[in-house]
Order: sequence, then structure tokens, then C-alpha cells
Amino acid sequence: MKKFLKILMIASLFLMSGCGSKSASSVLKDMEKKLDEVNSYYVEGNMEIINHEDTYRYHVKVSYQKPDYYRIELVNDLNNHEQVILRNNDGVYVVTPSLNKSFKFQSDWPYNNSQVYLLHSIIEDLKEDEKRDFKKKGDGYFFSSQVSYPNNKSLVSQYVYVNKDGRITKTEVVDKDGNAQIIMDFKKIDYNKKFDKKHFELSSLLNMNQVVEKKDNSSDMKQSSNNSNDANHIDNHENKNSDIGSQEGQDTNQKNSNQENNSSETKNTKATASISDIVYPMYLPSNTYLTGQEKVTTKDGERLILTFGGDSSFVLVEETSTVNDFGLVVPVNGDFDFLTDVIGIIGSHSLSWHSNGIDYYLASDVIEVSELIDIARSISVLPVSK
Repeated sequence: MKKFLKILMIASLFLMSGCGSKSASSVLKDMEKKLDEVNSYYVEGNMEIINHEDTYRYHVKVSYQKPDYYRIELVNDLNNHEQVILRNNDGVYVVTPSLNKSFKFQSDWPYNNSQVYLLHSIIEDLKEDEKRDFKKKGDGYFFSSQVSYPNNKSLVSQYVYVNKDGRITKTEVVDKDGNAQIIMDFKKIDYNKKFDKKHFELSSLLNMNQVVEKKDNSSDMKQSSNNSNDANHIDNHENKNSDIGSQEGQDTNQKNSNQENNSSETKNTKATASISDIVYPMYLPSNTYLTGQEKVTTKDGERLILTFGGDSSFVLVEETSTVNDFGLVVPVNGDFDFLTDVIGIIGSHSLSWHSNGIDYYLASDVIEVSELIDIARSISVLPVSK
């Protein structure tokens, strides 16, 4: 009798354990329902981007409000450099508050690829992958699914850690060998967060007393990549601040004259650094080599032009950044993504980014964008963590 009761007790415990466990679909359904029921959320966490042996760390703040308002604040832990991704009814912006400058996109972001720090994106990736892996892990759950990072084909999967309450605590984006390349630790998630009415406006990030929209200089940069020994191909363009990325743009200024804009631009900018050291790419395509370098003085600082020839020729320009007293908005027809320590602006044949007081411009008519990104990711002037 005692033996029978013991067996019955073990069986009961087994049944109770089985009834208490959840399937992948039920956990996902609960997570999705929770997100659908809230009007907003706020996330804080820490993100690591691993580039070979180097690790770049960011403090991340995510603000979301229905239906499509996003504000992603990213601060590099090594130099406190801040960039903000903002989406509102006017478009998508990548803002550098320290320069009082923004790039404006007509973009599907954040729906055009996976996003490691956005709850919607993580859950959507899990739902879309019918072959996802799922298992109970401690008091919570573990998912593995495919991801989509068009600008970095080495990123193939994500690991998602969920606690017993259905909250995401950590995500890891890994390569084909399972090595983590991006890690996001979620330290805080507040649902139905109340935001200030200007929280998702550009004016909350830039000095908007005067706004200047300037087109970019991609045409001049592409010309310079074909004949890059002549620095005037770059210097002739009046708008030194306009980065690569678009063949289109508008010179407008909310009922202010173009003459006033140009005058303001000349008087109300100041350089943030000088070019004391030449920074070379650590990666070059095969049979590609440095063929020339020239430093020139501009009205706002210095510009260094590095020309690379061979099978995969390109031009790299390093130029002192300027801080604008007015809010500079640059419309671009392109994309953006993390390079390593910053967000880069990606055009059809070009890249631009800002790091440590220097603006970088990279352009080529013969190199695919994916390889331009590899070159850009090999350029770093920051000390890094191991």
C-alpha cells in the first residue's frame, strides 16, 4: 500500500509539473498580448557590439508610443558620444545632439530589419520563424530564432531570454558558429510610460530656433572618388556639413531666405577638433593600396583626403566636425546602421559617420556597400574593451 501511494504521489507531481509548463506558442502569445494591450513602453539597458576582439558598450534608452513613435537614445560608454534615432509623423531621424545636427530619412525603420533593443521586433522575429527553438531555462524560458540584418550577413540568429513573467531580460545576436556579436541586457521595462508631449519631437533634441535643411554632397564625393587627387572636387561644395548618402535633397528653410541660411551657416559653426593623427583602415580589399594623401585647410578646420587605388579603389575623407548654432537637418535617401562605435549613414555608393570630433566620408563607384561597411568598421580611434 505504501509503495502504491508513493507511486501515486510521484505521478501526481509529474502531472502537476506537466500542466504548469508552457509551450513556445503560449509564451509568445502572452508576450504579444501584453505588448498589444499597452499604449507605450520605456526600456533601459546595456548593449555590447563585438567587432573581432574589440567590444563597444552603449547605454540604451528606448521610448515607444502607439502607433509608430520611437526614440532610441544611445550613449557610447567610452566617450559619452550620444546619438538618437527618432521616428515621428515627419519621418525618421538620426540625431547627433552635440553637433546640433540630424539626418532625415523617409524610411520603413524599424520594420525593415531586426532590432535587438525593440520589444516589437524581437517578438515578431520569434513569431515569423516556425523552426524556432524553445526550452525552459531555470525559472524562465529560452528562444532561438532567425534574424534579418541586411547590412551584416554574418548575423544569422538571436537568443532571447524571458523570465517567468514573460518579460524579455536579454537578447544575443549570434553568427553561424553561435558566437555573440550583439548583446542587449534589459535592465528596466516600464509599460504605459507617460512621456512629455514633446518627447518625440525633433525640437527636444536640437536647438530649433532656426532650422536649416541642406542637401548632401554625394555627387561631389562620387566625382572625387573617380579623380580623388584633386581636393577641389570636395572643397568646391559649399555645404561642408552635408554627409554622403543621397542623390536627392532640398535646400529649404521654413520661410527664411537661402541667403540668410548661408550667412548663418558661415558664422554660427565652430570646429570640434583638429586632425592630429591620420587614421587608416585596418581592412582593405585584396589588391587595394594607398596611392595618395593630402591635408587641406577649410574655413571650418582641416580635411584629410586618402586615396586608395587597385582593384577596389575608394576615397576616404577625414574632416573636423563643426557644431551648429542652428539646427541642421540633412535629408538623405539611404539607410543607417551601427558600424561599431557609432551609427553610420549608408548611401548607394557611400558611407559617412562622426566619431571623436571627426567626420568620416567613404565613397567608391566599384565597391559594394557591404564591403564599404567592412572598411568603415575597421576604422576606429577609440580605446576599446577586451
